[in-house]
Amino acid sequence: MSLYPRDKAIIALSDGTVEHGYAIGKKGTTGGELCFNTSMVGYQEIFTDPSYYGQLMMMTYPHIGNYGTMSRDDEARRVMIAGLIVRSYSWEHSNSQADGNLQQYLERNEVVGITGIDTRKLVRHIRSKGVMNAVISSDELDEELLVQKARDWEDMVGLELATEVTRDEPQTVHSDGPFKVAAFDYGVKQSIIDNFVKRGCTLRIFPAKGDFREELDQWKPDGFFFSNGPGDPDATAEYALDIVEYAKETGKPIFGICLGHQLMALSEGISTKKMFVGHRGANHPVKNLDTGLVEITTQNHGFAVDEEALDDSRVEITHKNLNDDTIEGLRFKNFPGISVQYHPEASPGPHDSRYLFNQFINMIKEGKKEMA
Repeated sequence: MSLYPRDKAIIALSDGTVEHGYAIGKKGTTGGELCFNTSMVGYQEIFTDPSYYGQLMMMTYPHIGNYGTMSRDDEARRVMIAGLIVRSYSWEHSNSQADGNLQQYLERNEVVGITGIDTRKLVRHIRSKGVMNAVISSDELDEELLVQKARDWEDMVGLELATEVTRDEPQTVHSDGPFKVAAFDYGVKQSIIDNFVKRGCTLRIFPAKGDFREELDQWKPDGFFFSNGPGDPDATAEYALDIVEYAKETGKPIFGICLGHQLMALSEGISTKKMFVGHRGANHPVKNLDTGLVEITTQNHGFAVDEEALDDSRVEITHKNLNDDTIEGLRFKNFPGISVQYHPEASPGPHDSRYLFNQFINMIKEGKKEMA
């Protein structure tokens, strides 16, 4: 006899696929785009990554929850995923540094989840059929009703979500260093902020949406950063491109990660596209075309810059994904800017790509020399 709850739960996909399991986290119903992450560790960092806002997270590593949770590992102030799917759920944890177990954490953050699912089977299904919406429920077990709910769920294409995860007002994060960076928060991770601060950058972090030109003119940043974030980049671009153009006009160095990378490309007339499955995990090989070296990277994105829309007079490809040859990095020719599709802060993941923060700092140093 099980010592833990065995309340029934269902996950239903929009193509009619239905799997039965057991409820974890909060009892209820939730839905969103079903994606999967191949990371073996770092589930808490994944759950709190704002780029996952509104998505159902399926973990391919079978054992989730075994080392509990720690508040220091949160990448945001709350859990961002819409729901959780795992193979084998650990109700208890073995970690003397943990604040508590995963069940307490999910309940506190009101996350609906399901365990006991053959995640390998479901991942293979998604990889062959493409990304789709799904619904998890532990209080409604009618299969046909749940499939219809999945079909009716709002599609990610055209969805603007950055304003759902950004901060309410500008905030300053101080450092002891000499550099000032204006950062735009479309869902920025705490570890990205930490990487800037460690390199001597005082950040003035602005909400995703708003007119901040006057404040920026007064603050006089040495460079600009455009962050990661959720949703369709085309939808975010409707308001974000204005500030990207402002940053370009200053002639100061610009750095973009993930959604920021896509916005910088869009500002140069280079379109983005929805990917068949997307990249999510901590083991994606990316080749640096400048050095010829291969980096193992952390990734989280369902959209990508469209290579067919590239304009060689505006951008140069600096990084490429070795799994599917998609664009992973750009250098801009009409302004001092670099951007990458993946996450160089790598939380969780390998630190192969953290040199990109140093590269941006060097661009700022060179810019300050030219202004002197």
